[in-house]
Amino acid sequence: MTGWAGRVGRIRVIGTGVMGRGIVQLAATGGATVELADAAPDAVNAAIEHVSAMVDRLVAKGKLAEEAGRAAKERLVPVDGPLAPAEGVDLVIEAVREDLETKQTLFAGLEKVCGPDTIFATNTSSLSVTEIAAGITDPTRMVGLHFFNPVPLMRLVEVIPGARTADWLPGEALELVRGWGHEPVLAKDAPGFLVNHAGRGLNTEALQILSESLASPAEIDRIARDVLGLKLGPFELLDLTGLDVSHAVLESIWSGFHAEPRLRPSWLTRPRVAAGLFGRKTGEGFYRYPDGKQEVPAEAPAPPAPAMPVYAADERLGRLLSAAGVDVVPDAYPDTVLLVTLRGESTVEAARQLELPASRVCGIDALGYESRFTMSVHPGLDPQYGRAAWAALAATGTPVTVVRDGAAPIAQRLLASIINTACYIADQGLAAPADIDTAVRLGLGYPRGPLEWGDLVGPEKVLRILNGLLRATGDPRYRPSGWLTERVALGLPLASTGTRPADLA
Repeated sequence: MTGWAGRVGRIRVIGTGVMGRGIVQLAATGGATVELADAAPDAVNAAIEHVSAMVDRLVAKGKLAEEAGRAAKERLVPVDGPLAPAEGVDLVIEAVREDLETKQTLFAGLEKVCGPDTIFATNTSSLSVTEIAAGITDPTRMVGLHFFNPVPLMRLVEVIPGARTADWLPGEALELVRGWGHEPVLAKDAPGFLVNHAGRGLNTEALQILSESLASPAEIDRIARDVLGLKLGPFELLDLTGLDVSHAVLESIWSGFHAEPRLRPSWLTRPRVAAGLFGRKTGEGFYRYPDGKQEVPAEAPAPPAPAMPVYAADERLGRLLSAAGVDVVPDAYPDTVLLVTLRGESTVEAARQLELPASRVCGIDALGYESRFTMSVHPGLDPQYGRAAWAALAATGTPVTVVRDGAAPIAQRLLASIINTACYIADQGLAAPADIDTAVRLGLGYPRGPLEWGDLVGPEKVLRILNGLLRATGDPRYRPSGWLTERVALGLPLASTGTRPADLA
């Protein structure tokens, strides 16, 4: 059976919540006749009215021709319940609640009212497609189509074949999604699929950093936004998603991979969930939301400090400080502030390697010179030198975040974890490198795909950060992926598959 995507003319969408309505709008404007079904009959008419209004809005904005909009609305067809006769339906997409038994029961009923050629698609975001398909007699007709909310704006769709999905079906599903104007990626039926799995790189490491008391949620978020260019910091994102949801995802993906250390959740989330600190939806999470508005602690200004000569071990940093009028000296003279640039190590370790007196040494993250300085303070620092260092950095006009010294700078830890997680996904063959980058860019809103990001930063630098963290902490969460170590050894980009056994056939 080939060319199925081009023949799909009639689909049924079951579930008329926000996700279901979005799928209906996408399919109808993409040219399909869409049956709307829901266990609550009144919900169907409300959904048609909503989708029709959204189509009218697209027409008014000039994003859809008037004739095309009228045709799309005419293709909306209400049906009497999810299990109404389905003659002529090419595809059924369910968008019902995330419960395995509910979905299995629904598809078992659909198998009785649909023809043998009707394809079934589940919009599950976390359940196994294979387990859902196990409830029907012909699991070859089942595929995962994981849309993201809001569907019309979020262009990404994960296509997930189950263990017994027909070989031809994933490729045709990819073509169908492209025909509707969205961007599909192919993912294995593994815990978290692709986007939720890749997203663990940021969240788990941010929680680990917080658990080490290196910085506050607001400080970590500022670093993530300004240094890494993320639209939302990890704790803003957790508050937006809701910690009740995120905690469950963290736990399920970790357990799904049999307690893989790199995916290990933090002990911090469980008591916060028990306390009802979910985030925006409850008015308080990692931030407070009085009257629905996020309350962000103000940044501390640089303290008044006597001007001291500064030695910068990094020439570029020295030039920035000199341009700001700071007295920069060419060597580590006595009674000077000593600034060392950190690249995958702690301030204490950098001072030891450079044979500098730790009492006068502050560490500066090598990332973010133009956007935000991150200054690390260790327990042996003389406070007067720390204040002088802070004042010198602030003189450049660039914001400064002062944090407790850790095994590596915060931005470097977050970035290395994001990239290493993507490398593990590629190494296990859970998705192709191009699909990993596309999924993370579109699904998580990162400024670039993680493998592309790793190539931009330099794979060898990422490996250095991870190896430094592994040595300093002994924590196996930081062990580098084989995908990363191999490509560094061979000088290959992370976003490349390289030569595979199949290439030799």
